[in-house]
Amino acid sequence: MNLNPDIMNRPVEAGGSAHLRAANVTVTRGCRRVLNDVSVTVSARSRVAVVGENGRGKTTLLHVLAGLITPDDGTVQRAGTIGLARQELSARDGETVGTLTSEALAASLAALDALDEATAALAEGDPSAGDRYAAALDAATRLDAWDAERRVDVALEALHACTDRDRQLSTLSVGQRYRVRLACLLGARHDVLLLDEPTNHLDADGLDFLTRRLREHDGGLAIVSHDRALLRDVADRFLDLDPTHDGTARLYAGGYDAWQDARRREREHWEQEYEEQQAEHRRLQDAVSRARDRLSTGWRPDKGTGKHQRQSRAPGVVQALNRQQDALRAHRIDVPTPPPTLRLPDRGVRPGAPQVRAQGVAVGGRLAGPVDLTIDGGDRLLVTGPNGAGKSTLLAVLAGALEPTDGHTWAAREARIARLTQETAGQAPELTADEVYARQVGRLVSDGLLPAAEAVALGWFGLLDSAATRTPVGRMSQGQQRRLDLALTLAGRPTLILLDEPTNHLSSTLAEELTAAIRTTSAAVVIATHDRQLLRDLADWPRLRIGESSTQDARTRATG
Repeated sequence: MNLNPDIMNRPVEAGGSAHLRAANVTVTRGCRRVLNDVSVTVSARSRVAVVGENGRGKTTLLHVLAGLITPDDGTVQRAGTIGLARQELSARDGETVGTLTSEALAASLAALDALDEATAALAEGDPSAGDRYAAALDAATRLDAWDAERRVDVALEALHACTDRDRQLSTLSVGQRYRVRLACLLGARHDVLLLDEPTNHLDADGLDFLTRRLREHDGGLAIVSHDRALLRDVADRFLDLDPTHDGTARLYAGGYDAWQDARRREREHWEQEYEEQQAEHRRLQDAVSRARDRLSTGWRPDKGTGKHQRQSRAPGVVQALNRQQDALRAHRIDVPTPPPTLRLPDRGVRPGAPQVRAQGVAVGGRLAGPVDLTIDGGDRLLVTGPNGAGKSTLLAVLAGALEPTDGHTWAAREARIARLTQETAGQAPELTADEVYARQVGRLVSDGLLPAAEAVALGWFGLLDSAATRTPVGRMSQGQQRRLDLALTLAGRPTLILLDEPTNHLSSTLAEELTAAIRTTSAAVVIATHDRQLLRDLADWPRLRIGESSTQDARTRATG
């Protein structure tokens, strides 16, 4: 694998014929194959979402398309200017906001300079200036070069990015640098945009602006994002890098719902084929066992029967055993184990069974109050509000992890309350996921919070495959660690589940599975989130808006 940073500095304008075409691309890092025989075309007006679990090679593929990585096998063809937004932007010494804006405006300014030169040559009567003028006018028109600087300024303002051209990039936060670079890309009119998690560090206004600009973009687009709302609103094709029946990536057309439906059908077919092969293998094993039993006991005639009769029947039984053994050896299980699917433990909580009460709750400097809440079995509640309003604080109070400075809370004796925090919990990096989970279950059992008979293994939840459960936490991806955190939260089979930004670092597919599961569980569920798609999916839930009203009663809205 080779890095070629200079390729991005040699754009060739192509307009409507712009495209990126990867054919049979394979990338290997060490002994691990990151991409395997992947093919995709990003042409003008195409909207391709590259999706899959963390570690499936989504970012690697964008870098291959951009020319930053040379694949070990396969080819990539490029035509047109390419704009790449990486997840992070380093700041080299001396670089300013103006450095980025100048780079973004370079093509437009060059087109205008060429047009001015050709215009002057025409005025001087240069007979060869006509062709130069036509070419320069075409380039400037296609780039809308006259409006380039205004577009960059509009994008900077809309994304709440720094507009001071003299500001050193090194003095900006990672999020601020990202917003400046994204604004420059959106204003530059590239033929093809490659965006890696573009919604990182954006507020609601920034998300709306980004969505609108991407929908208006008249070139090609390939996007990697965990933001399901953005994918729904923008993408019309989905390149799914997650494992498949035959080990190859799948390209789905028709938008987000069509991708999910087709993926679900393929998964069901995969599981059916796998189970059929497993059942046939078990049948053949049973047949061999029965034939072996007949060889040792079942073929013998009754006592007193002549020796010659036993001898005449023996070869047939031996031949039957040999046939069954040959059939078992010939049977091949060539369908790989399907990936796990999320399952939530459900204790069958009685609707209306008391769980937790909060009366007049407030936390000085963190949660304005008073907040009144009644949460019972089967209740649902969304907690929304701006950053810093106290959503996470409220969930910590409900979980009993934080004492309010005003008011009080009460939890039913039978309630089992579990909270998933917003950030990945710090686990011992040297322990495997199985070991971390076993410790959690052991603590719950020893503290009397979980009967030993109700404990389930980590693999039961369908959150991590067998390889991941044996992986040390320090070597797990963010997405895998988030899955482990969710399993640890569910280990006690809670009756009240408190989820703080539960879709952080989760793939779109797992987020969909989680959404479906929390809608059907008998446990009470309280969710604090900014996830636009989750808010859309749970729009029928009662909502508590922190920071917008001094007193809220979720129970009233849930029943009203």
